[in-house]
Amino acid sequence: MATLIHTLADHSDDVNYCAFSSSCLATCSLDKTIRVYSLSNFTELPYSPLKGHTYAVHCCCFSPSGRVLASCSTDGTTALWDARDGRRLAVLEQPRASPVRVCRFSPEATYLLSGAADGSVVLWNTQSLKRYRSGNVKGGSLVACSFSPNGNFFVTGSSSGDLTIWDDKMRYLYNEKAHDLGVTCCDISSHPVSDSENGFKYFQMASCGQDNQIKLWLILFADFIGVELKYKCTLNGHSAPVLACAFSCDGQMIVSGSVDKCVIIYETSTGNTLHTLSQHTRYVTTCAFAPHSPLLATGSMDKTVHIWQLDLRQPCAGQCTVENESKVAVEEWSEDDVSAWLCAQDLADFVGLFKMNNIDGKELLNLTKESLANELKIESLGRRSKVLQKIEELKMTMNSVSVPIPDEFLCPITRELMNDPVIATDGYSYEREAMENWISNRRSSPMTNLPLHSLMLTPNRTLKMAISRWLETQQK
Repeated sequence: MATLIHTLADHSDDVNYCAFSSSCLATCSLDKTIRVYSLSNFTELPYSPLKGHTYAVHCCCFSPSGRVLASCSTDGTTALWDARDGRRLAVLEQPRASPVRVCRFSPEATYLLSGAADGSVVLWNTQSLKRYRSGNVKGGSLVACSFSPNGNFFVTGSSSGDLTIWDDKMRYLYNEKAHDLGVTCCDISSHPVSDSENGFKYFQMASCGQDNQIKLWLILFADFIGVELKYKCTLNGHSAPVLACAFSCDGQMIVSGSVDKCVIIYETSTGNTLHTLSQHTRYVTTCAFAPHSPLLATGSMDKTVHIWQLDLRQPCAGQCTVENESKVAVEEWSEDDVSAWLCAQDLADFVGLFKMNNIDGKELLNLTKESLANELKIESLGRRSKVLQKIEELKMTMNSVSVPIPDEFLCPITRELMNDPVIATDGYSYEREAMENWISNRRSSPMTNLPLHSLMLTPNRTLKMAISRWLETQQK
């Protein structure tokens, strides 16, 4: 169930975009402003609205840490703002001053991408605030973009209907005519899915367009074999052009907004419609799931932003979970992993505080009652005790978790433990079945991409014995 819990009506013109951080919601509008709200009570922050653009603001996004907010405008610039006090940090000018339609940070915040009406796309170095690379899509305006989870690739969508895949060196890798009447939005889920045909890990991508459709794709990003895009299915719930789409943070849901004034939430695995929301009175232009709470924001040409609460009792209510904690050592958790763990432990109120203090897995395990009180300023003894109790439970779980699989025991193709390792003529070892499937379609090395002088595969008995011995130690 999705319940409308709040409506923001501060913009004086169409709402073009909305974006969440772990503690804030940002919205932007044709009225030339960006407004920022606290998620704790949906009140506007003291420094809001942000003013500086001279024309309509088309898009806004937070950096992964939530400390920087980017916005882009018809005025041909992308602005960076300090999300803590509203100071404008930089103004980045698009080549030829073309109206900027979309902006997005890479997952590691190394780059900021800006795309414009003339088809230009720029990667900005977020440290130097200088242009790192630039390019152009082939025809049409650049209106959509999304980064791969590792940040090494990104996808752009254009008004001509193309989806284009690039690497972080701005090399043009792949192009697909996806929507005949033009792409309007695209989003890539951060959760991988397995393709049973060859064992590779694919990610799901959603795209939507003027053809009334949402298309789901499977996309493979791999440095050693390039990229691959496979069509999965089409969602046909809307009766008019679809202007926005986004995955929930766990990848289990997709939300879309349309010219038909409706918002539809789909279950990703089945394509079934979970909810249809029809409270907006004009075109729905934007929609976004919160990263660490069961909230959904939708914005419209009716000048409002609706905030929806999703039912936590549903299996796909938009909350993040740490998938199989045994796979990643807690010491190696990122700040986002810690945030997901807090949500799973019913400690979502601390997500913003932990993010602000850059608490990753290593820092989490080192927290004490003194650091919680003196450094994180958690005044309530009961709340400090609850956090410490959950950390102790996590440490107990760690002690019962098996040792991570040594990397040399994993097949480079499938990234799974090898059962029948073989040596190829490139000198690397692979799972036999995976390598046989590989060379049945191509004659290059999965690791070097260089031609294989021979397709001979030699059993690696030494490696197989080492794997067998390791498995025996794990069973003791």
